[in-house]
Amino acid sequence: MDNPLLLTDSYKLSHFRQYPPGTEVVYSYFESRGGKFSDVVFFGLQYLLKRYLEGAIVTAERIDAAESLVAAHMGGAHHFNRAGWEHILRVHGGRLPVVVKAVPEGTVVPTSNVLVTIENTDPACYWLPNYLETLLVQVWYPCTVVTQSREMKKVIVRFLHETGDPSGADFKLHDFGFRGVSSVQTAGLGGAAHLVNFRGTDTLAGIVLARDFYACPMAGFSIPASEHSTITSWGKEHELDAMKNMLDQYPTGLVACVSDSFDVFRACREFWGGELRDKILHRDGTLVVRPDSGDPVTILLQVLDILGERFGTTKNSKGYRVLDPHVRIIQGDGVDYEMIGTILGRMKDAGWSADNLAFGSGGGLLQKLNRDTLKFAFKCSRATVNGEERDVFKQPVTDAGKRSKSGRLALIRGVNGFETVRADSPRGDDVLREVFRDGRVTQAWTFEEVRANAAL
Repeated sequence: MDNPLLLTDSYKLSHFRQYPPGTEVVYSYFESRGGKFSDVVFFGLQYLLKRYLEGAIVTAERIDAAESLVAAHMGGAHHFNRAGWEHILRVHGGRLPVVVKAVPEGTVVPTSNVLVTIENTDPACYWLPNYLETLLVQVWYPCTVVTQSREMKKVIVRFLHETGDPSGADFKLHDFGFRGVSSVQTAGLGGAAHLVNFRGTDTLAGIVLARDFYACPMAGFSIPASEHSTITSWGKEHELDAMKNMLDQYPTGLVACVSDSFDVFRACREFWGGELRDKILHRDGTLVVRPDSGDPVTILLQVLDILGERFGTTKNSKGYRVLDPHVRIIQGDGVDYEMIGTILGRMKDAGWSADNLAFGSGGGLLQKLNRDTLKFAFKCSRATVNGEERDVFKQPVTDAGKRSKSGRLALIRGVNGFETVRADSPRGDDVLREVFRDGRVTQAWTFEEVRANAAL
């Protein structure tokens, strides 16, 4: 999919014929209408602009290729706006004549507020802003991941404040999601979105995207860890040897080992807490035990009790038990937003500090969500027809929740936080910033700036 002329829905190919005669400007906006969370974190548009829309992207070869495909797909070349694309090539050198404004990436905005606006800068290209809707709306995905990840962090930080030390929160939720998402691109966008809030990941695509599109040399970190194949290939009778090998190979620092290949309770009691106990206690580092099957709440509490019995515990200043610092646990199975709160709540009830545990999440972090999780929508709200500006909106009698905004829009900081107002009567400075004009990215944010904007 290297032809940006084809990064749209089929029905949009015909829309250049459907606007009112004399249409000169189409102005549209993007928002979250609500959904699972009350706020949305904005992230990922910069990637889409740089990856797909920046530069002289319209070429004669791409026009010919797109026309040929559309003719076969739609039953005739007349459904393809060749004249419009040739105009962009001839007049604008192949650069898209649109201006895009957006909130600074990482900004936390209450739902039902404008996040992005787009309009054409050439009256002949009135059809272009909404042609680009299909691609631009895909920002819903990194926005949803970064929002959910931040909400997960809120839960973790709350329990750390109540039972432990919140200073280590950045490494309490590790991204295990690469294999569980729909594509490499999804892994990159979702993985980077998670790293806005946390520093732990096994999704290399995420740190590559943060490096290439947000100027971050290294956004996330990981440690040596086993998988079931590296343990079970030793054979059931040699599981202890496999575990000893992990300690021998990594004599210092953090190392994680899956421990449920056969019997997680035996592994914790007889292997980690028995044969290998002294070796663990004399390591300059921490063994992270990973239970990976069964009911997370039940299993974790049993594992905590066994490790506490075998390695000892202390009570922190808040009165909660903490394992010997040479041993910790990571729960990487069945972890989503709801489960994190459930697990930490049960641990608190049982007298355990949240310091003992880190989480790993895959599908629950990067895949179990969709555009309706935060009800994202892109709608036209203003148009200029024969020199006359007119408000544009939808108002379906069957669903008040799908009413759209009208007019040119601005996002201001009001008394009660962010508020969307009409741009022609603003009551404060517009938070929206121009990020793209006529084929050039005009404003970019570094990953550290994004993190600062999204910080709790």
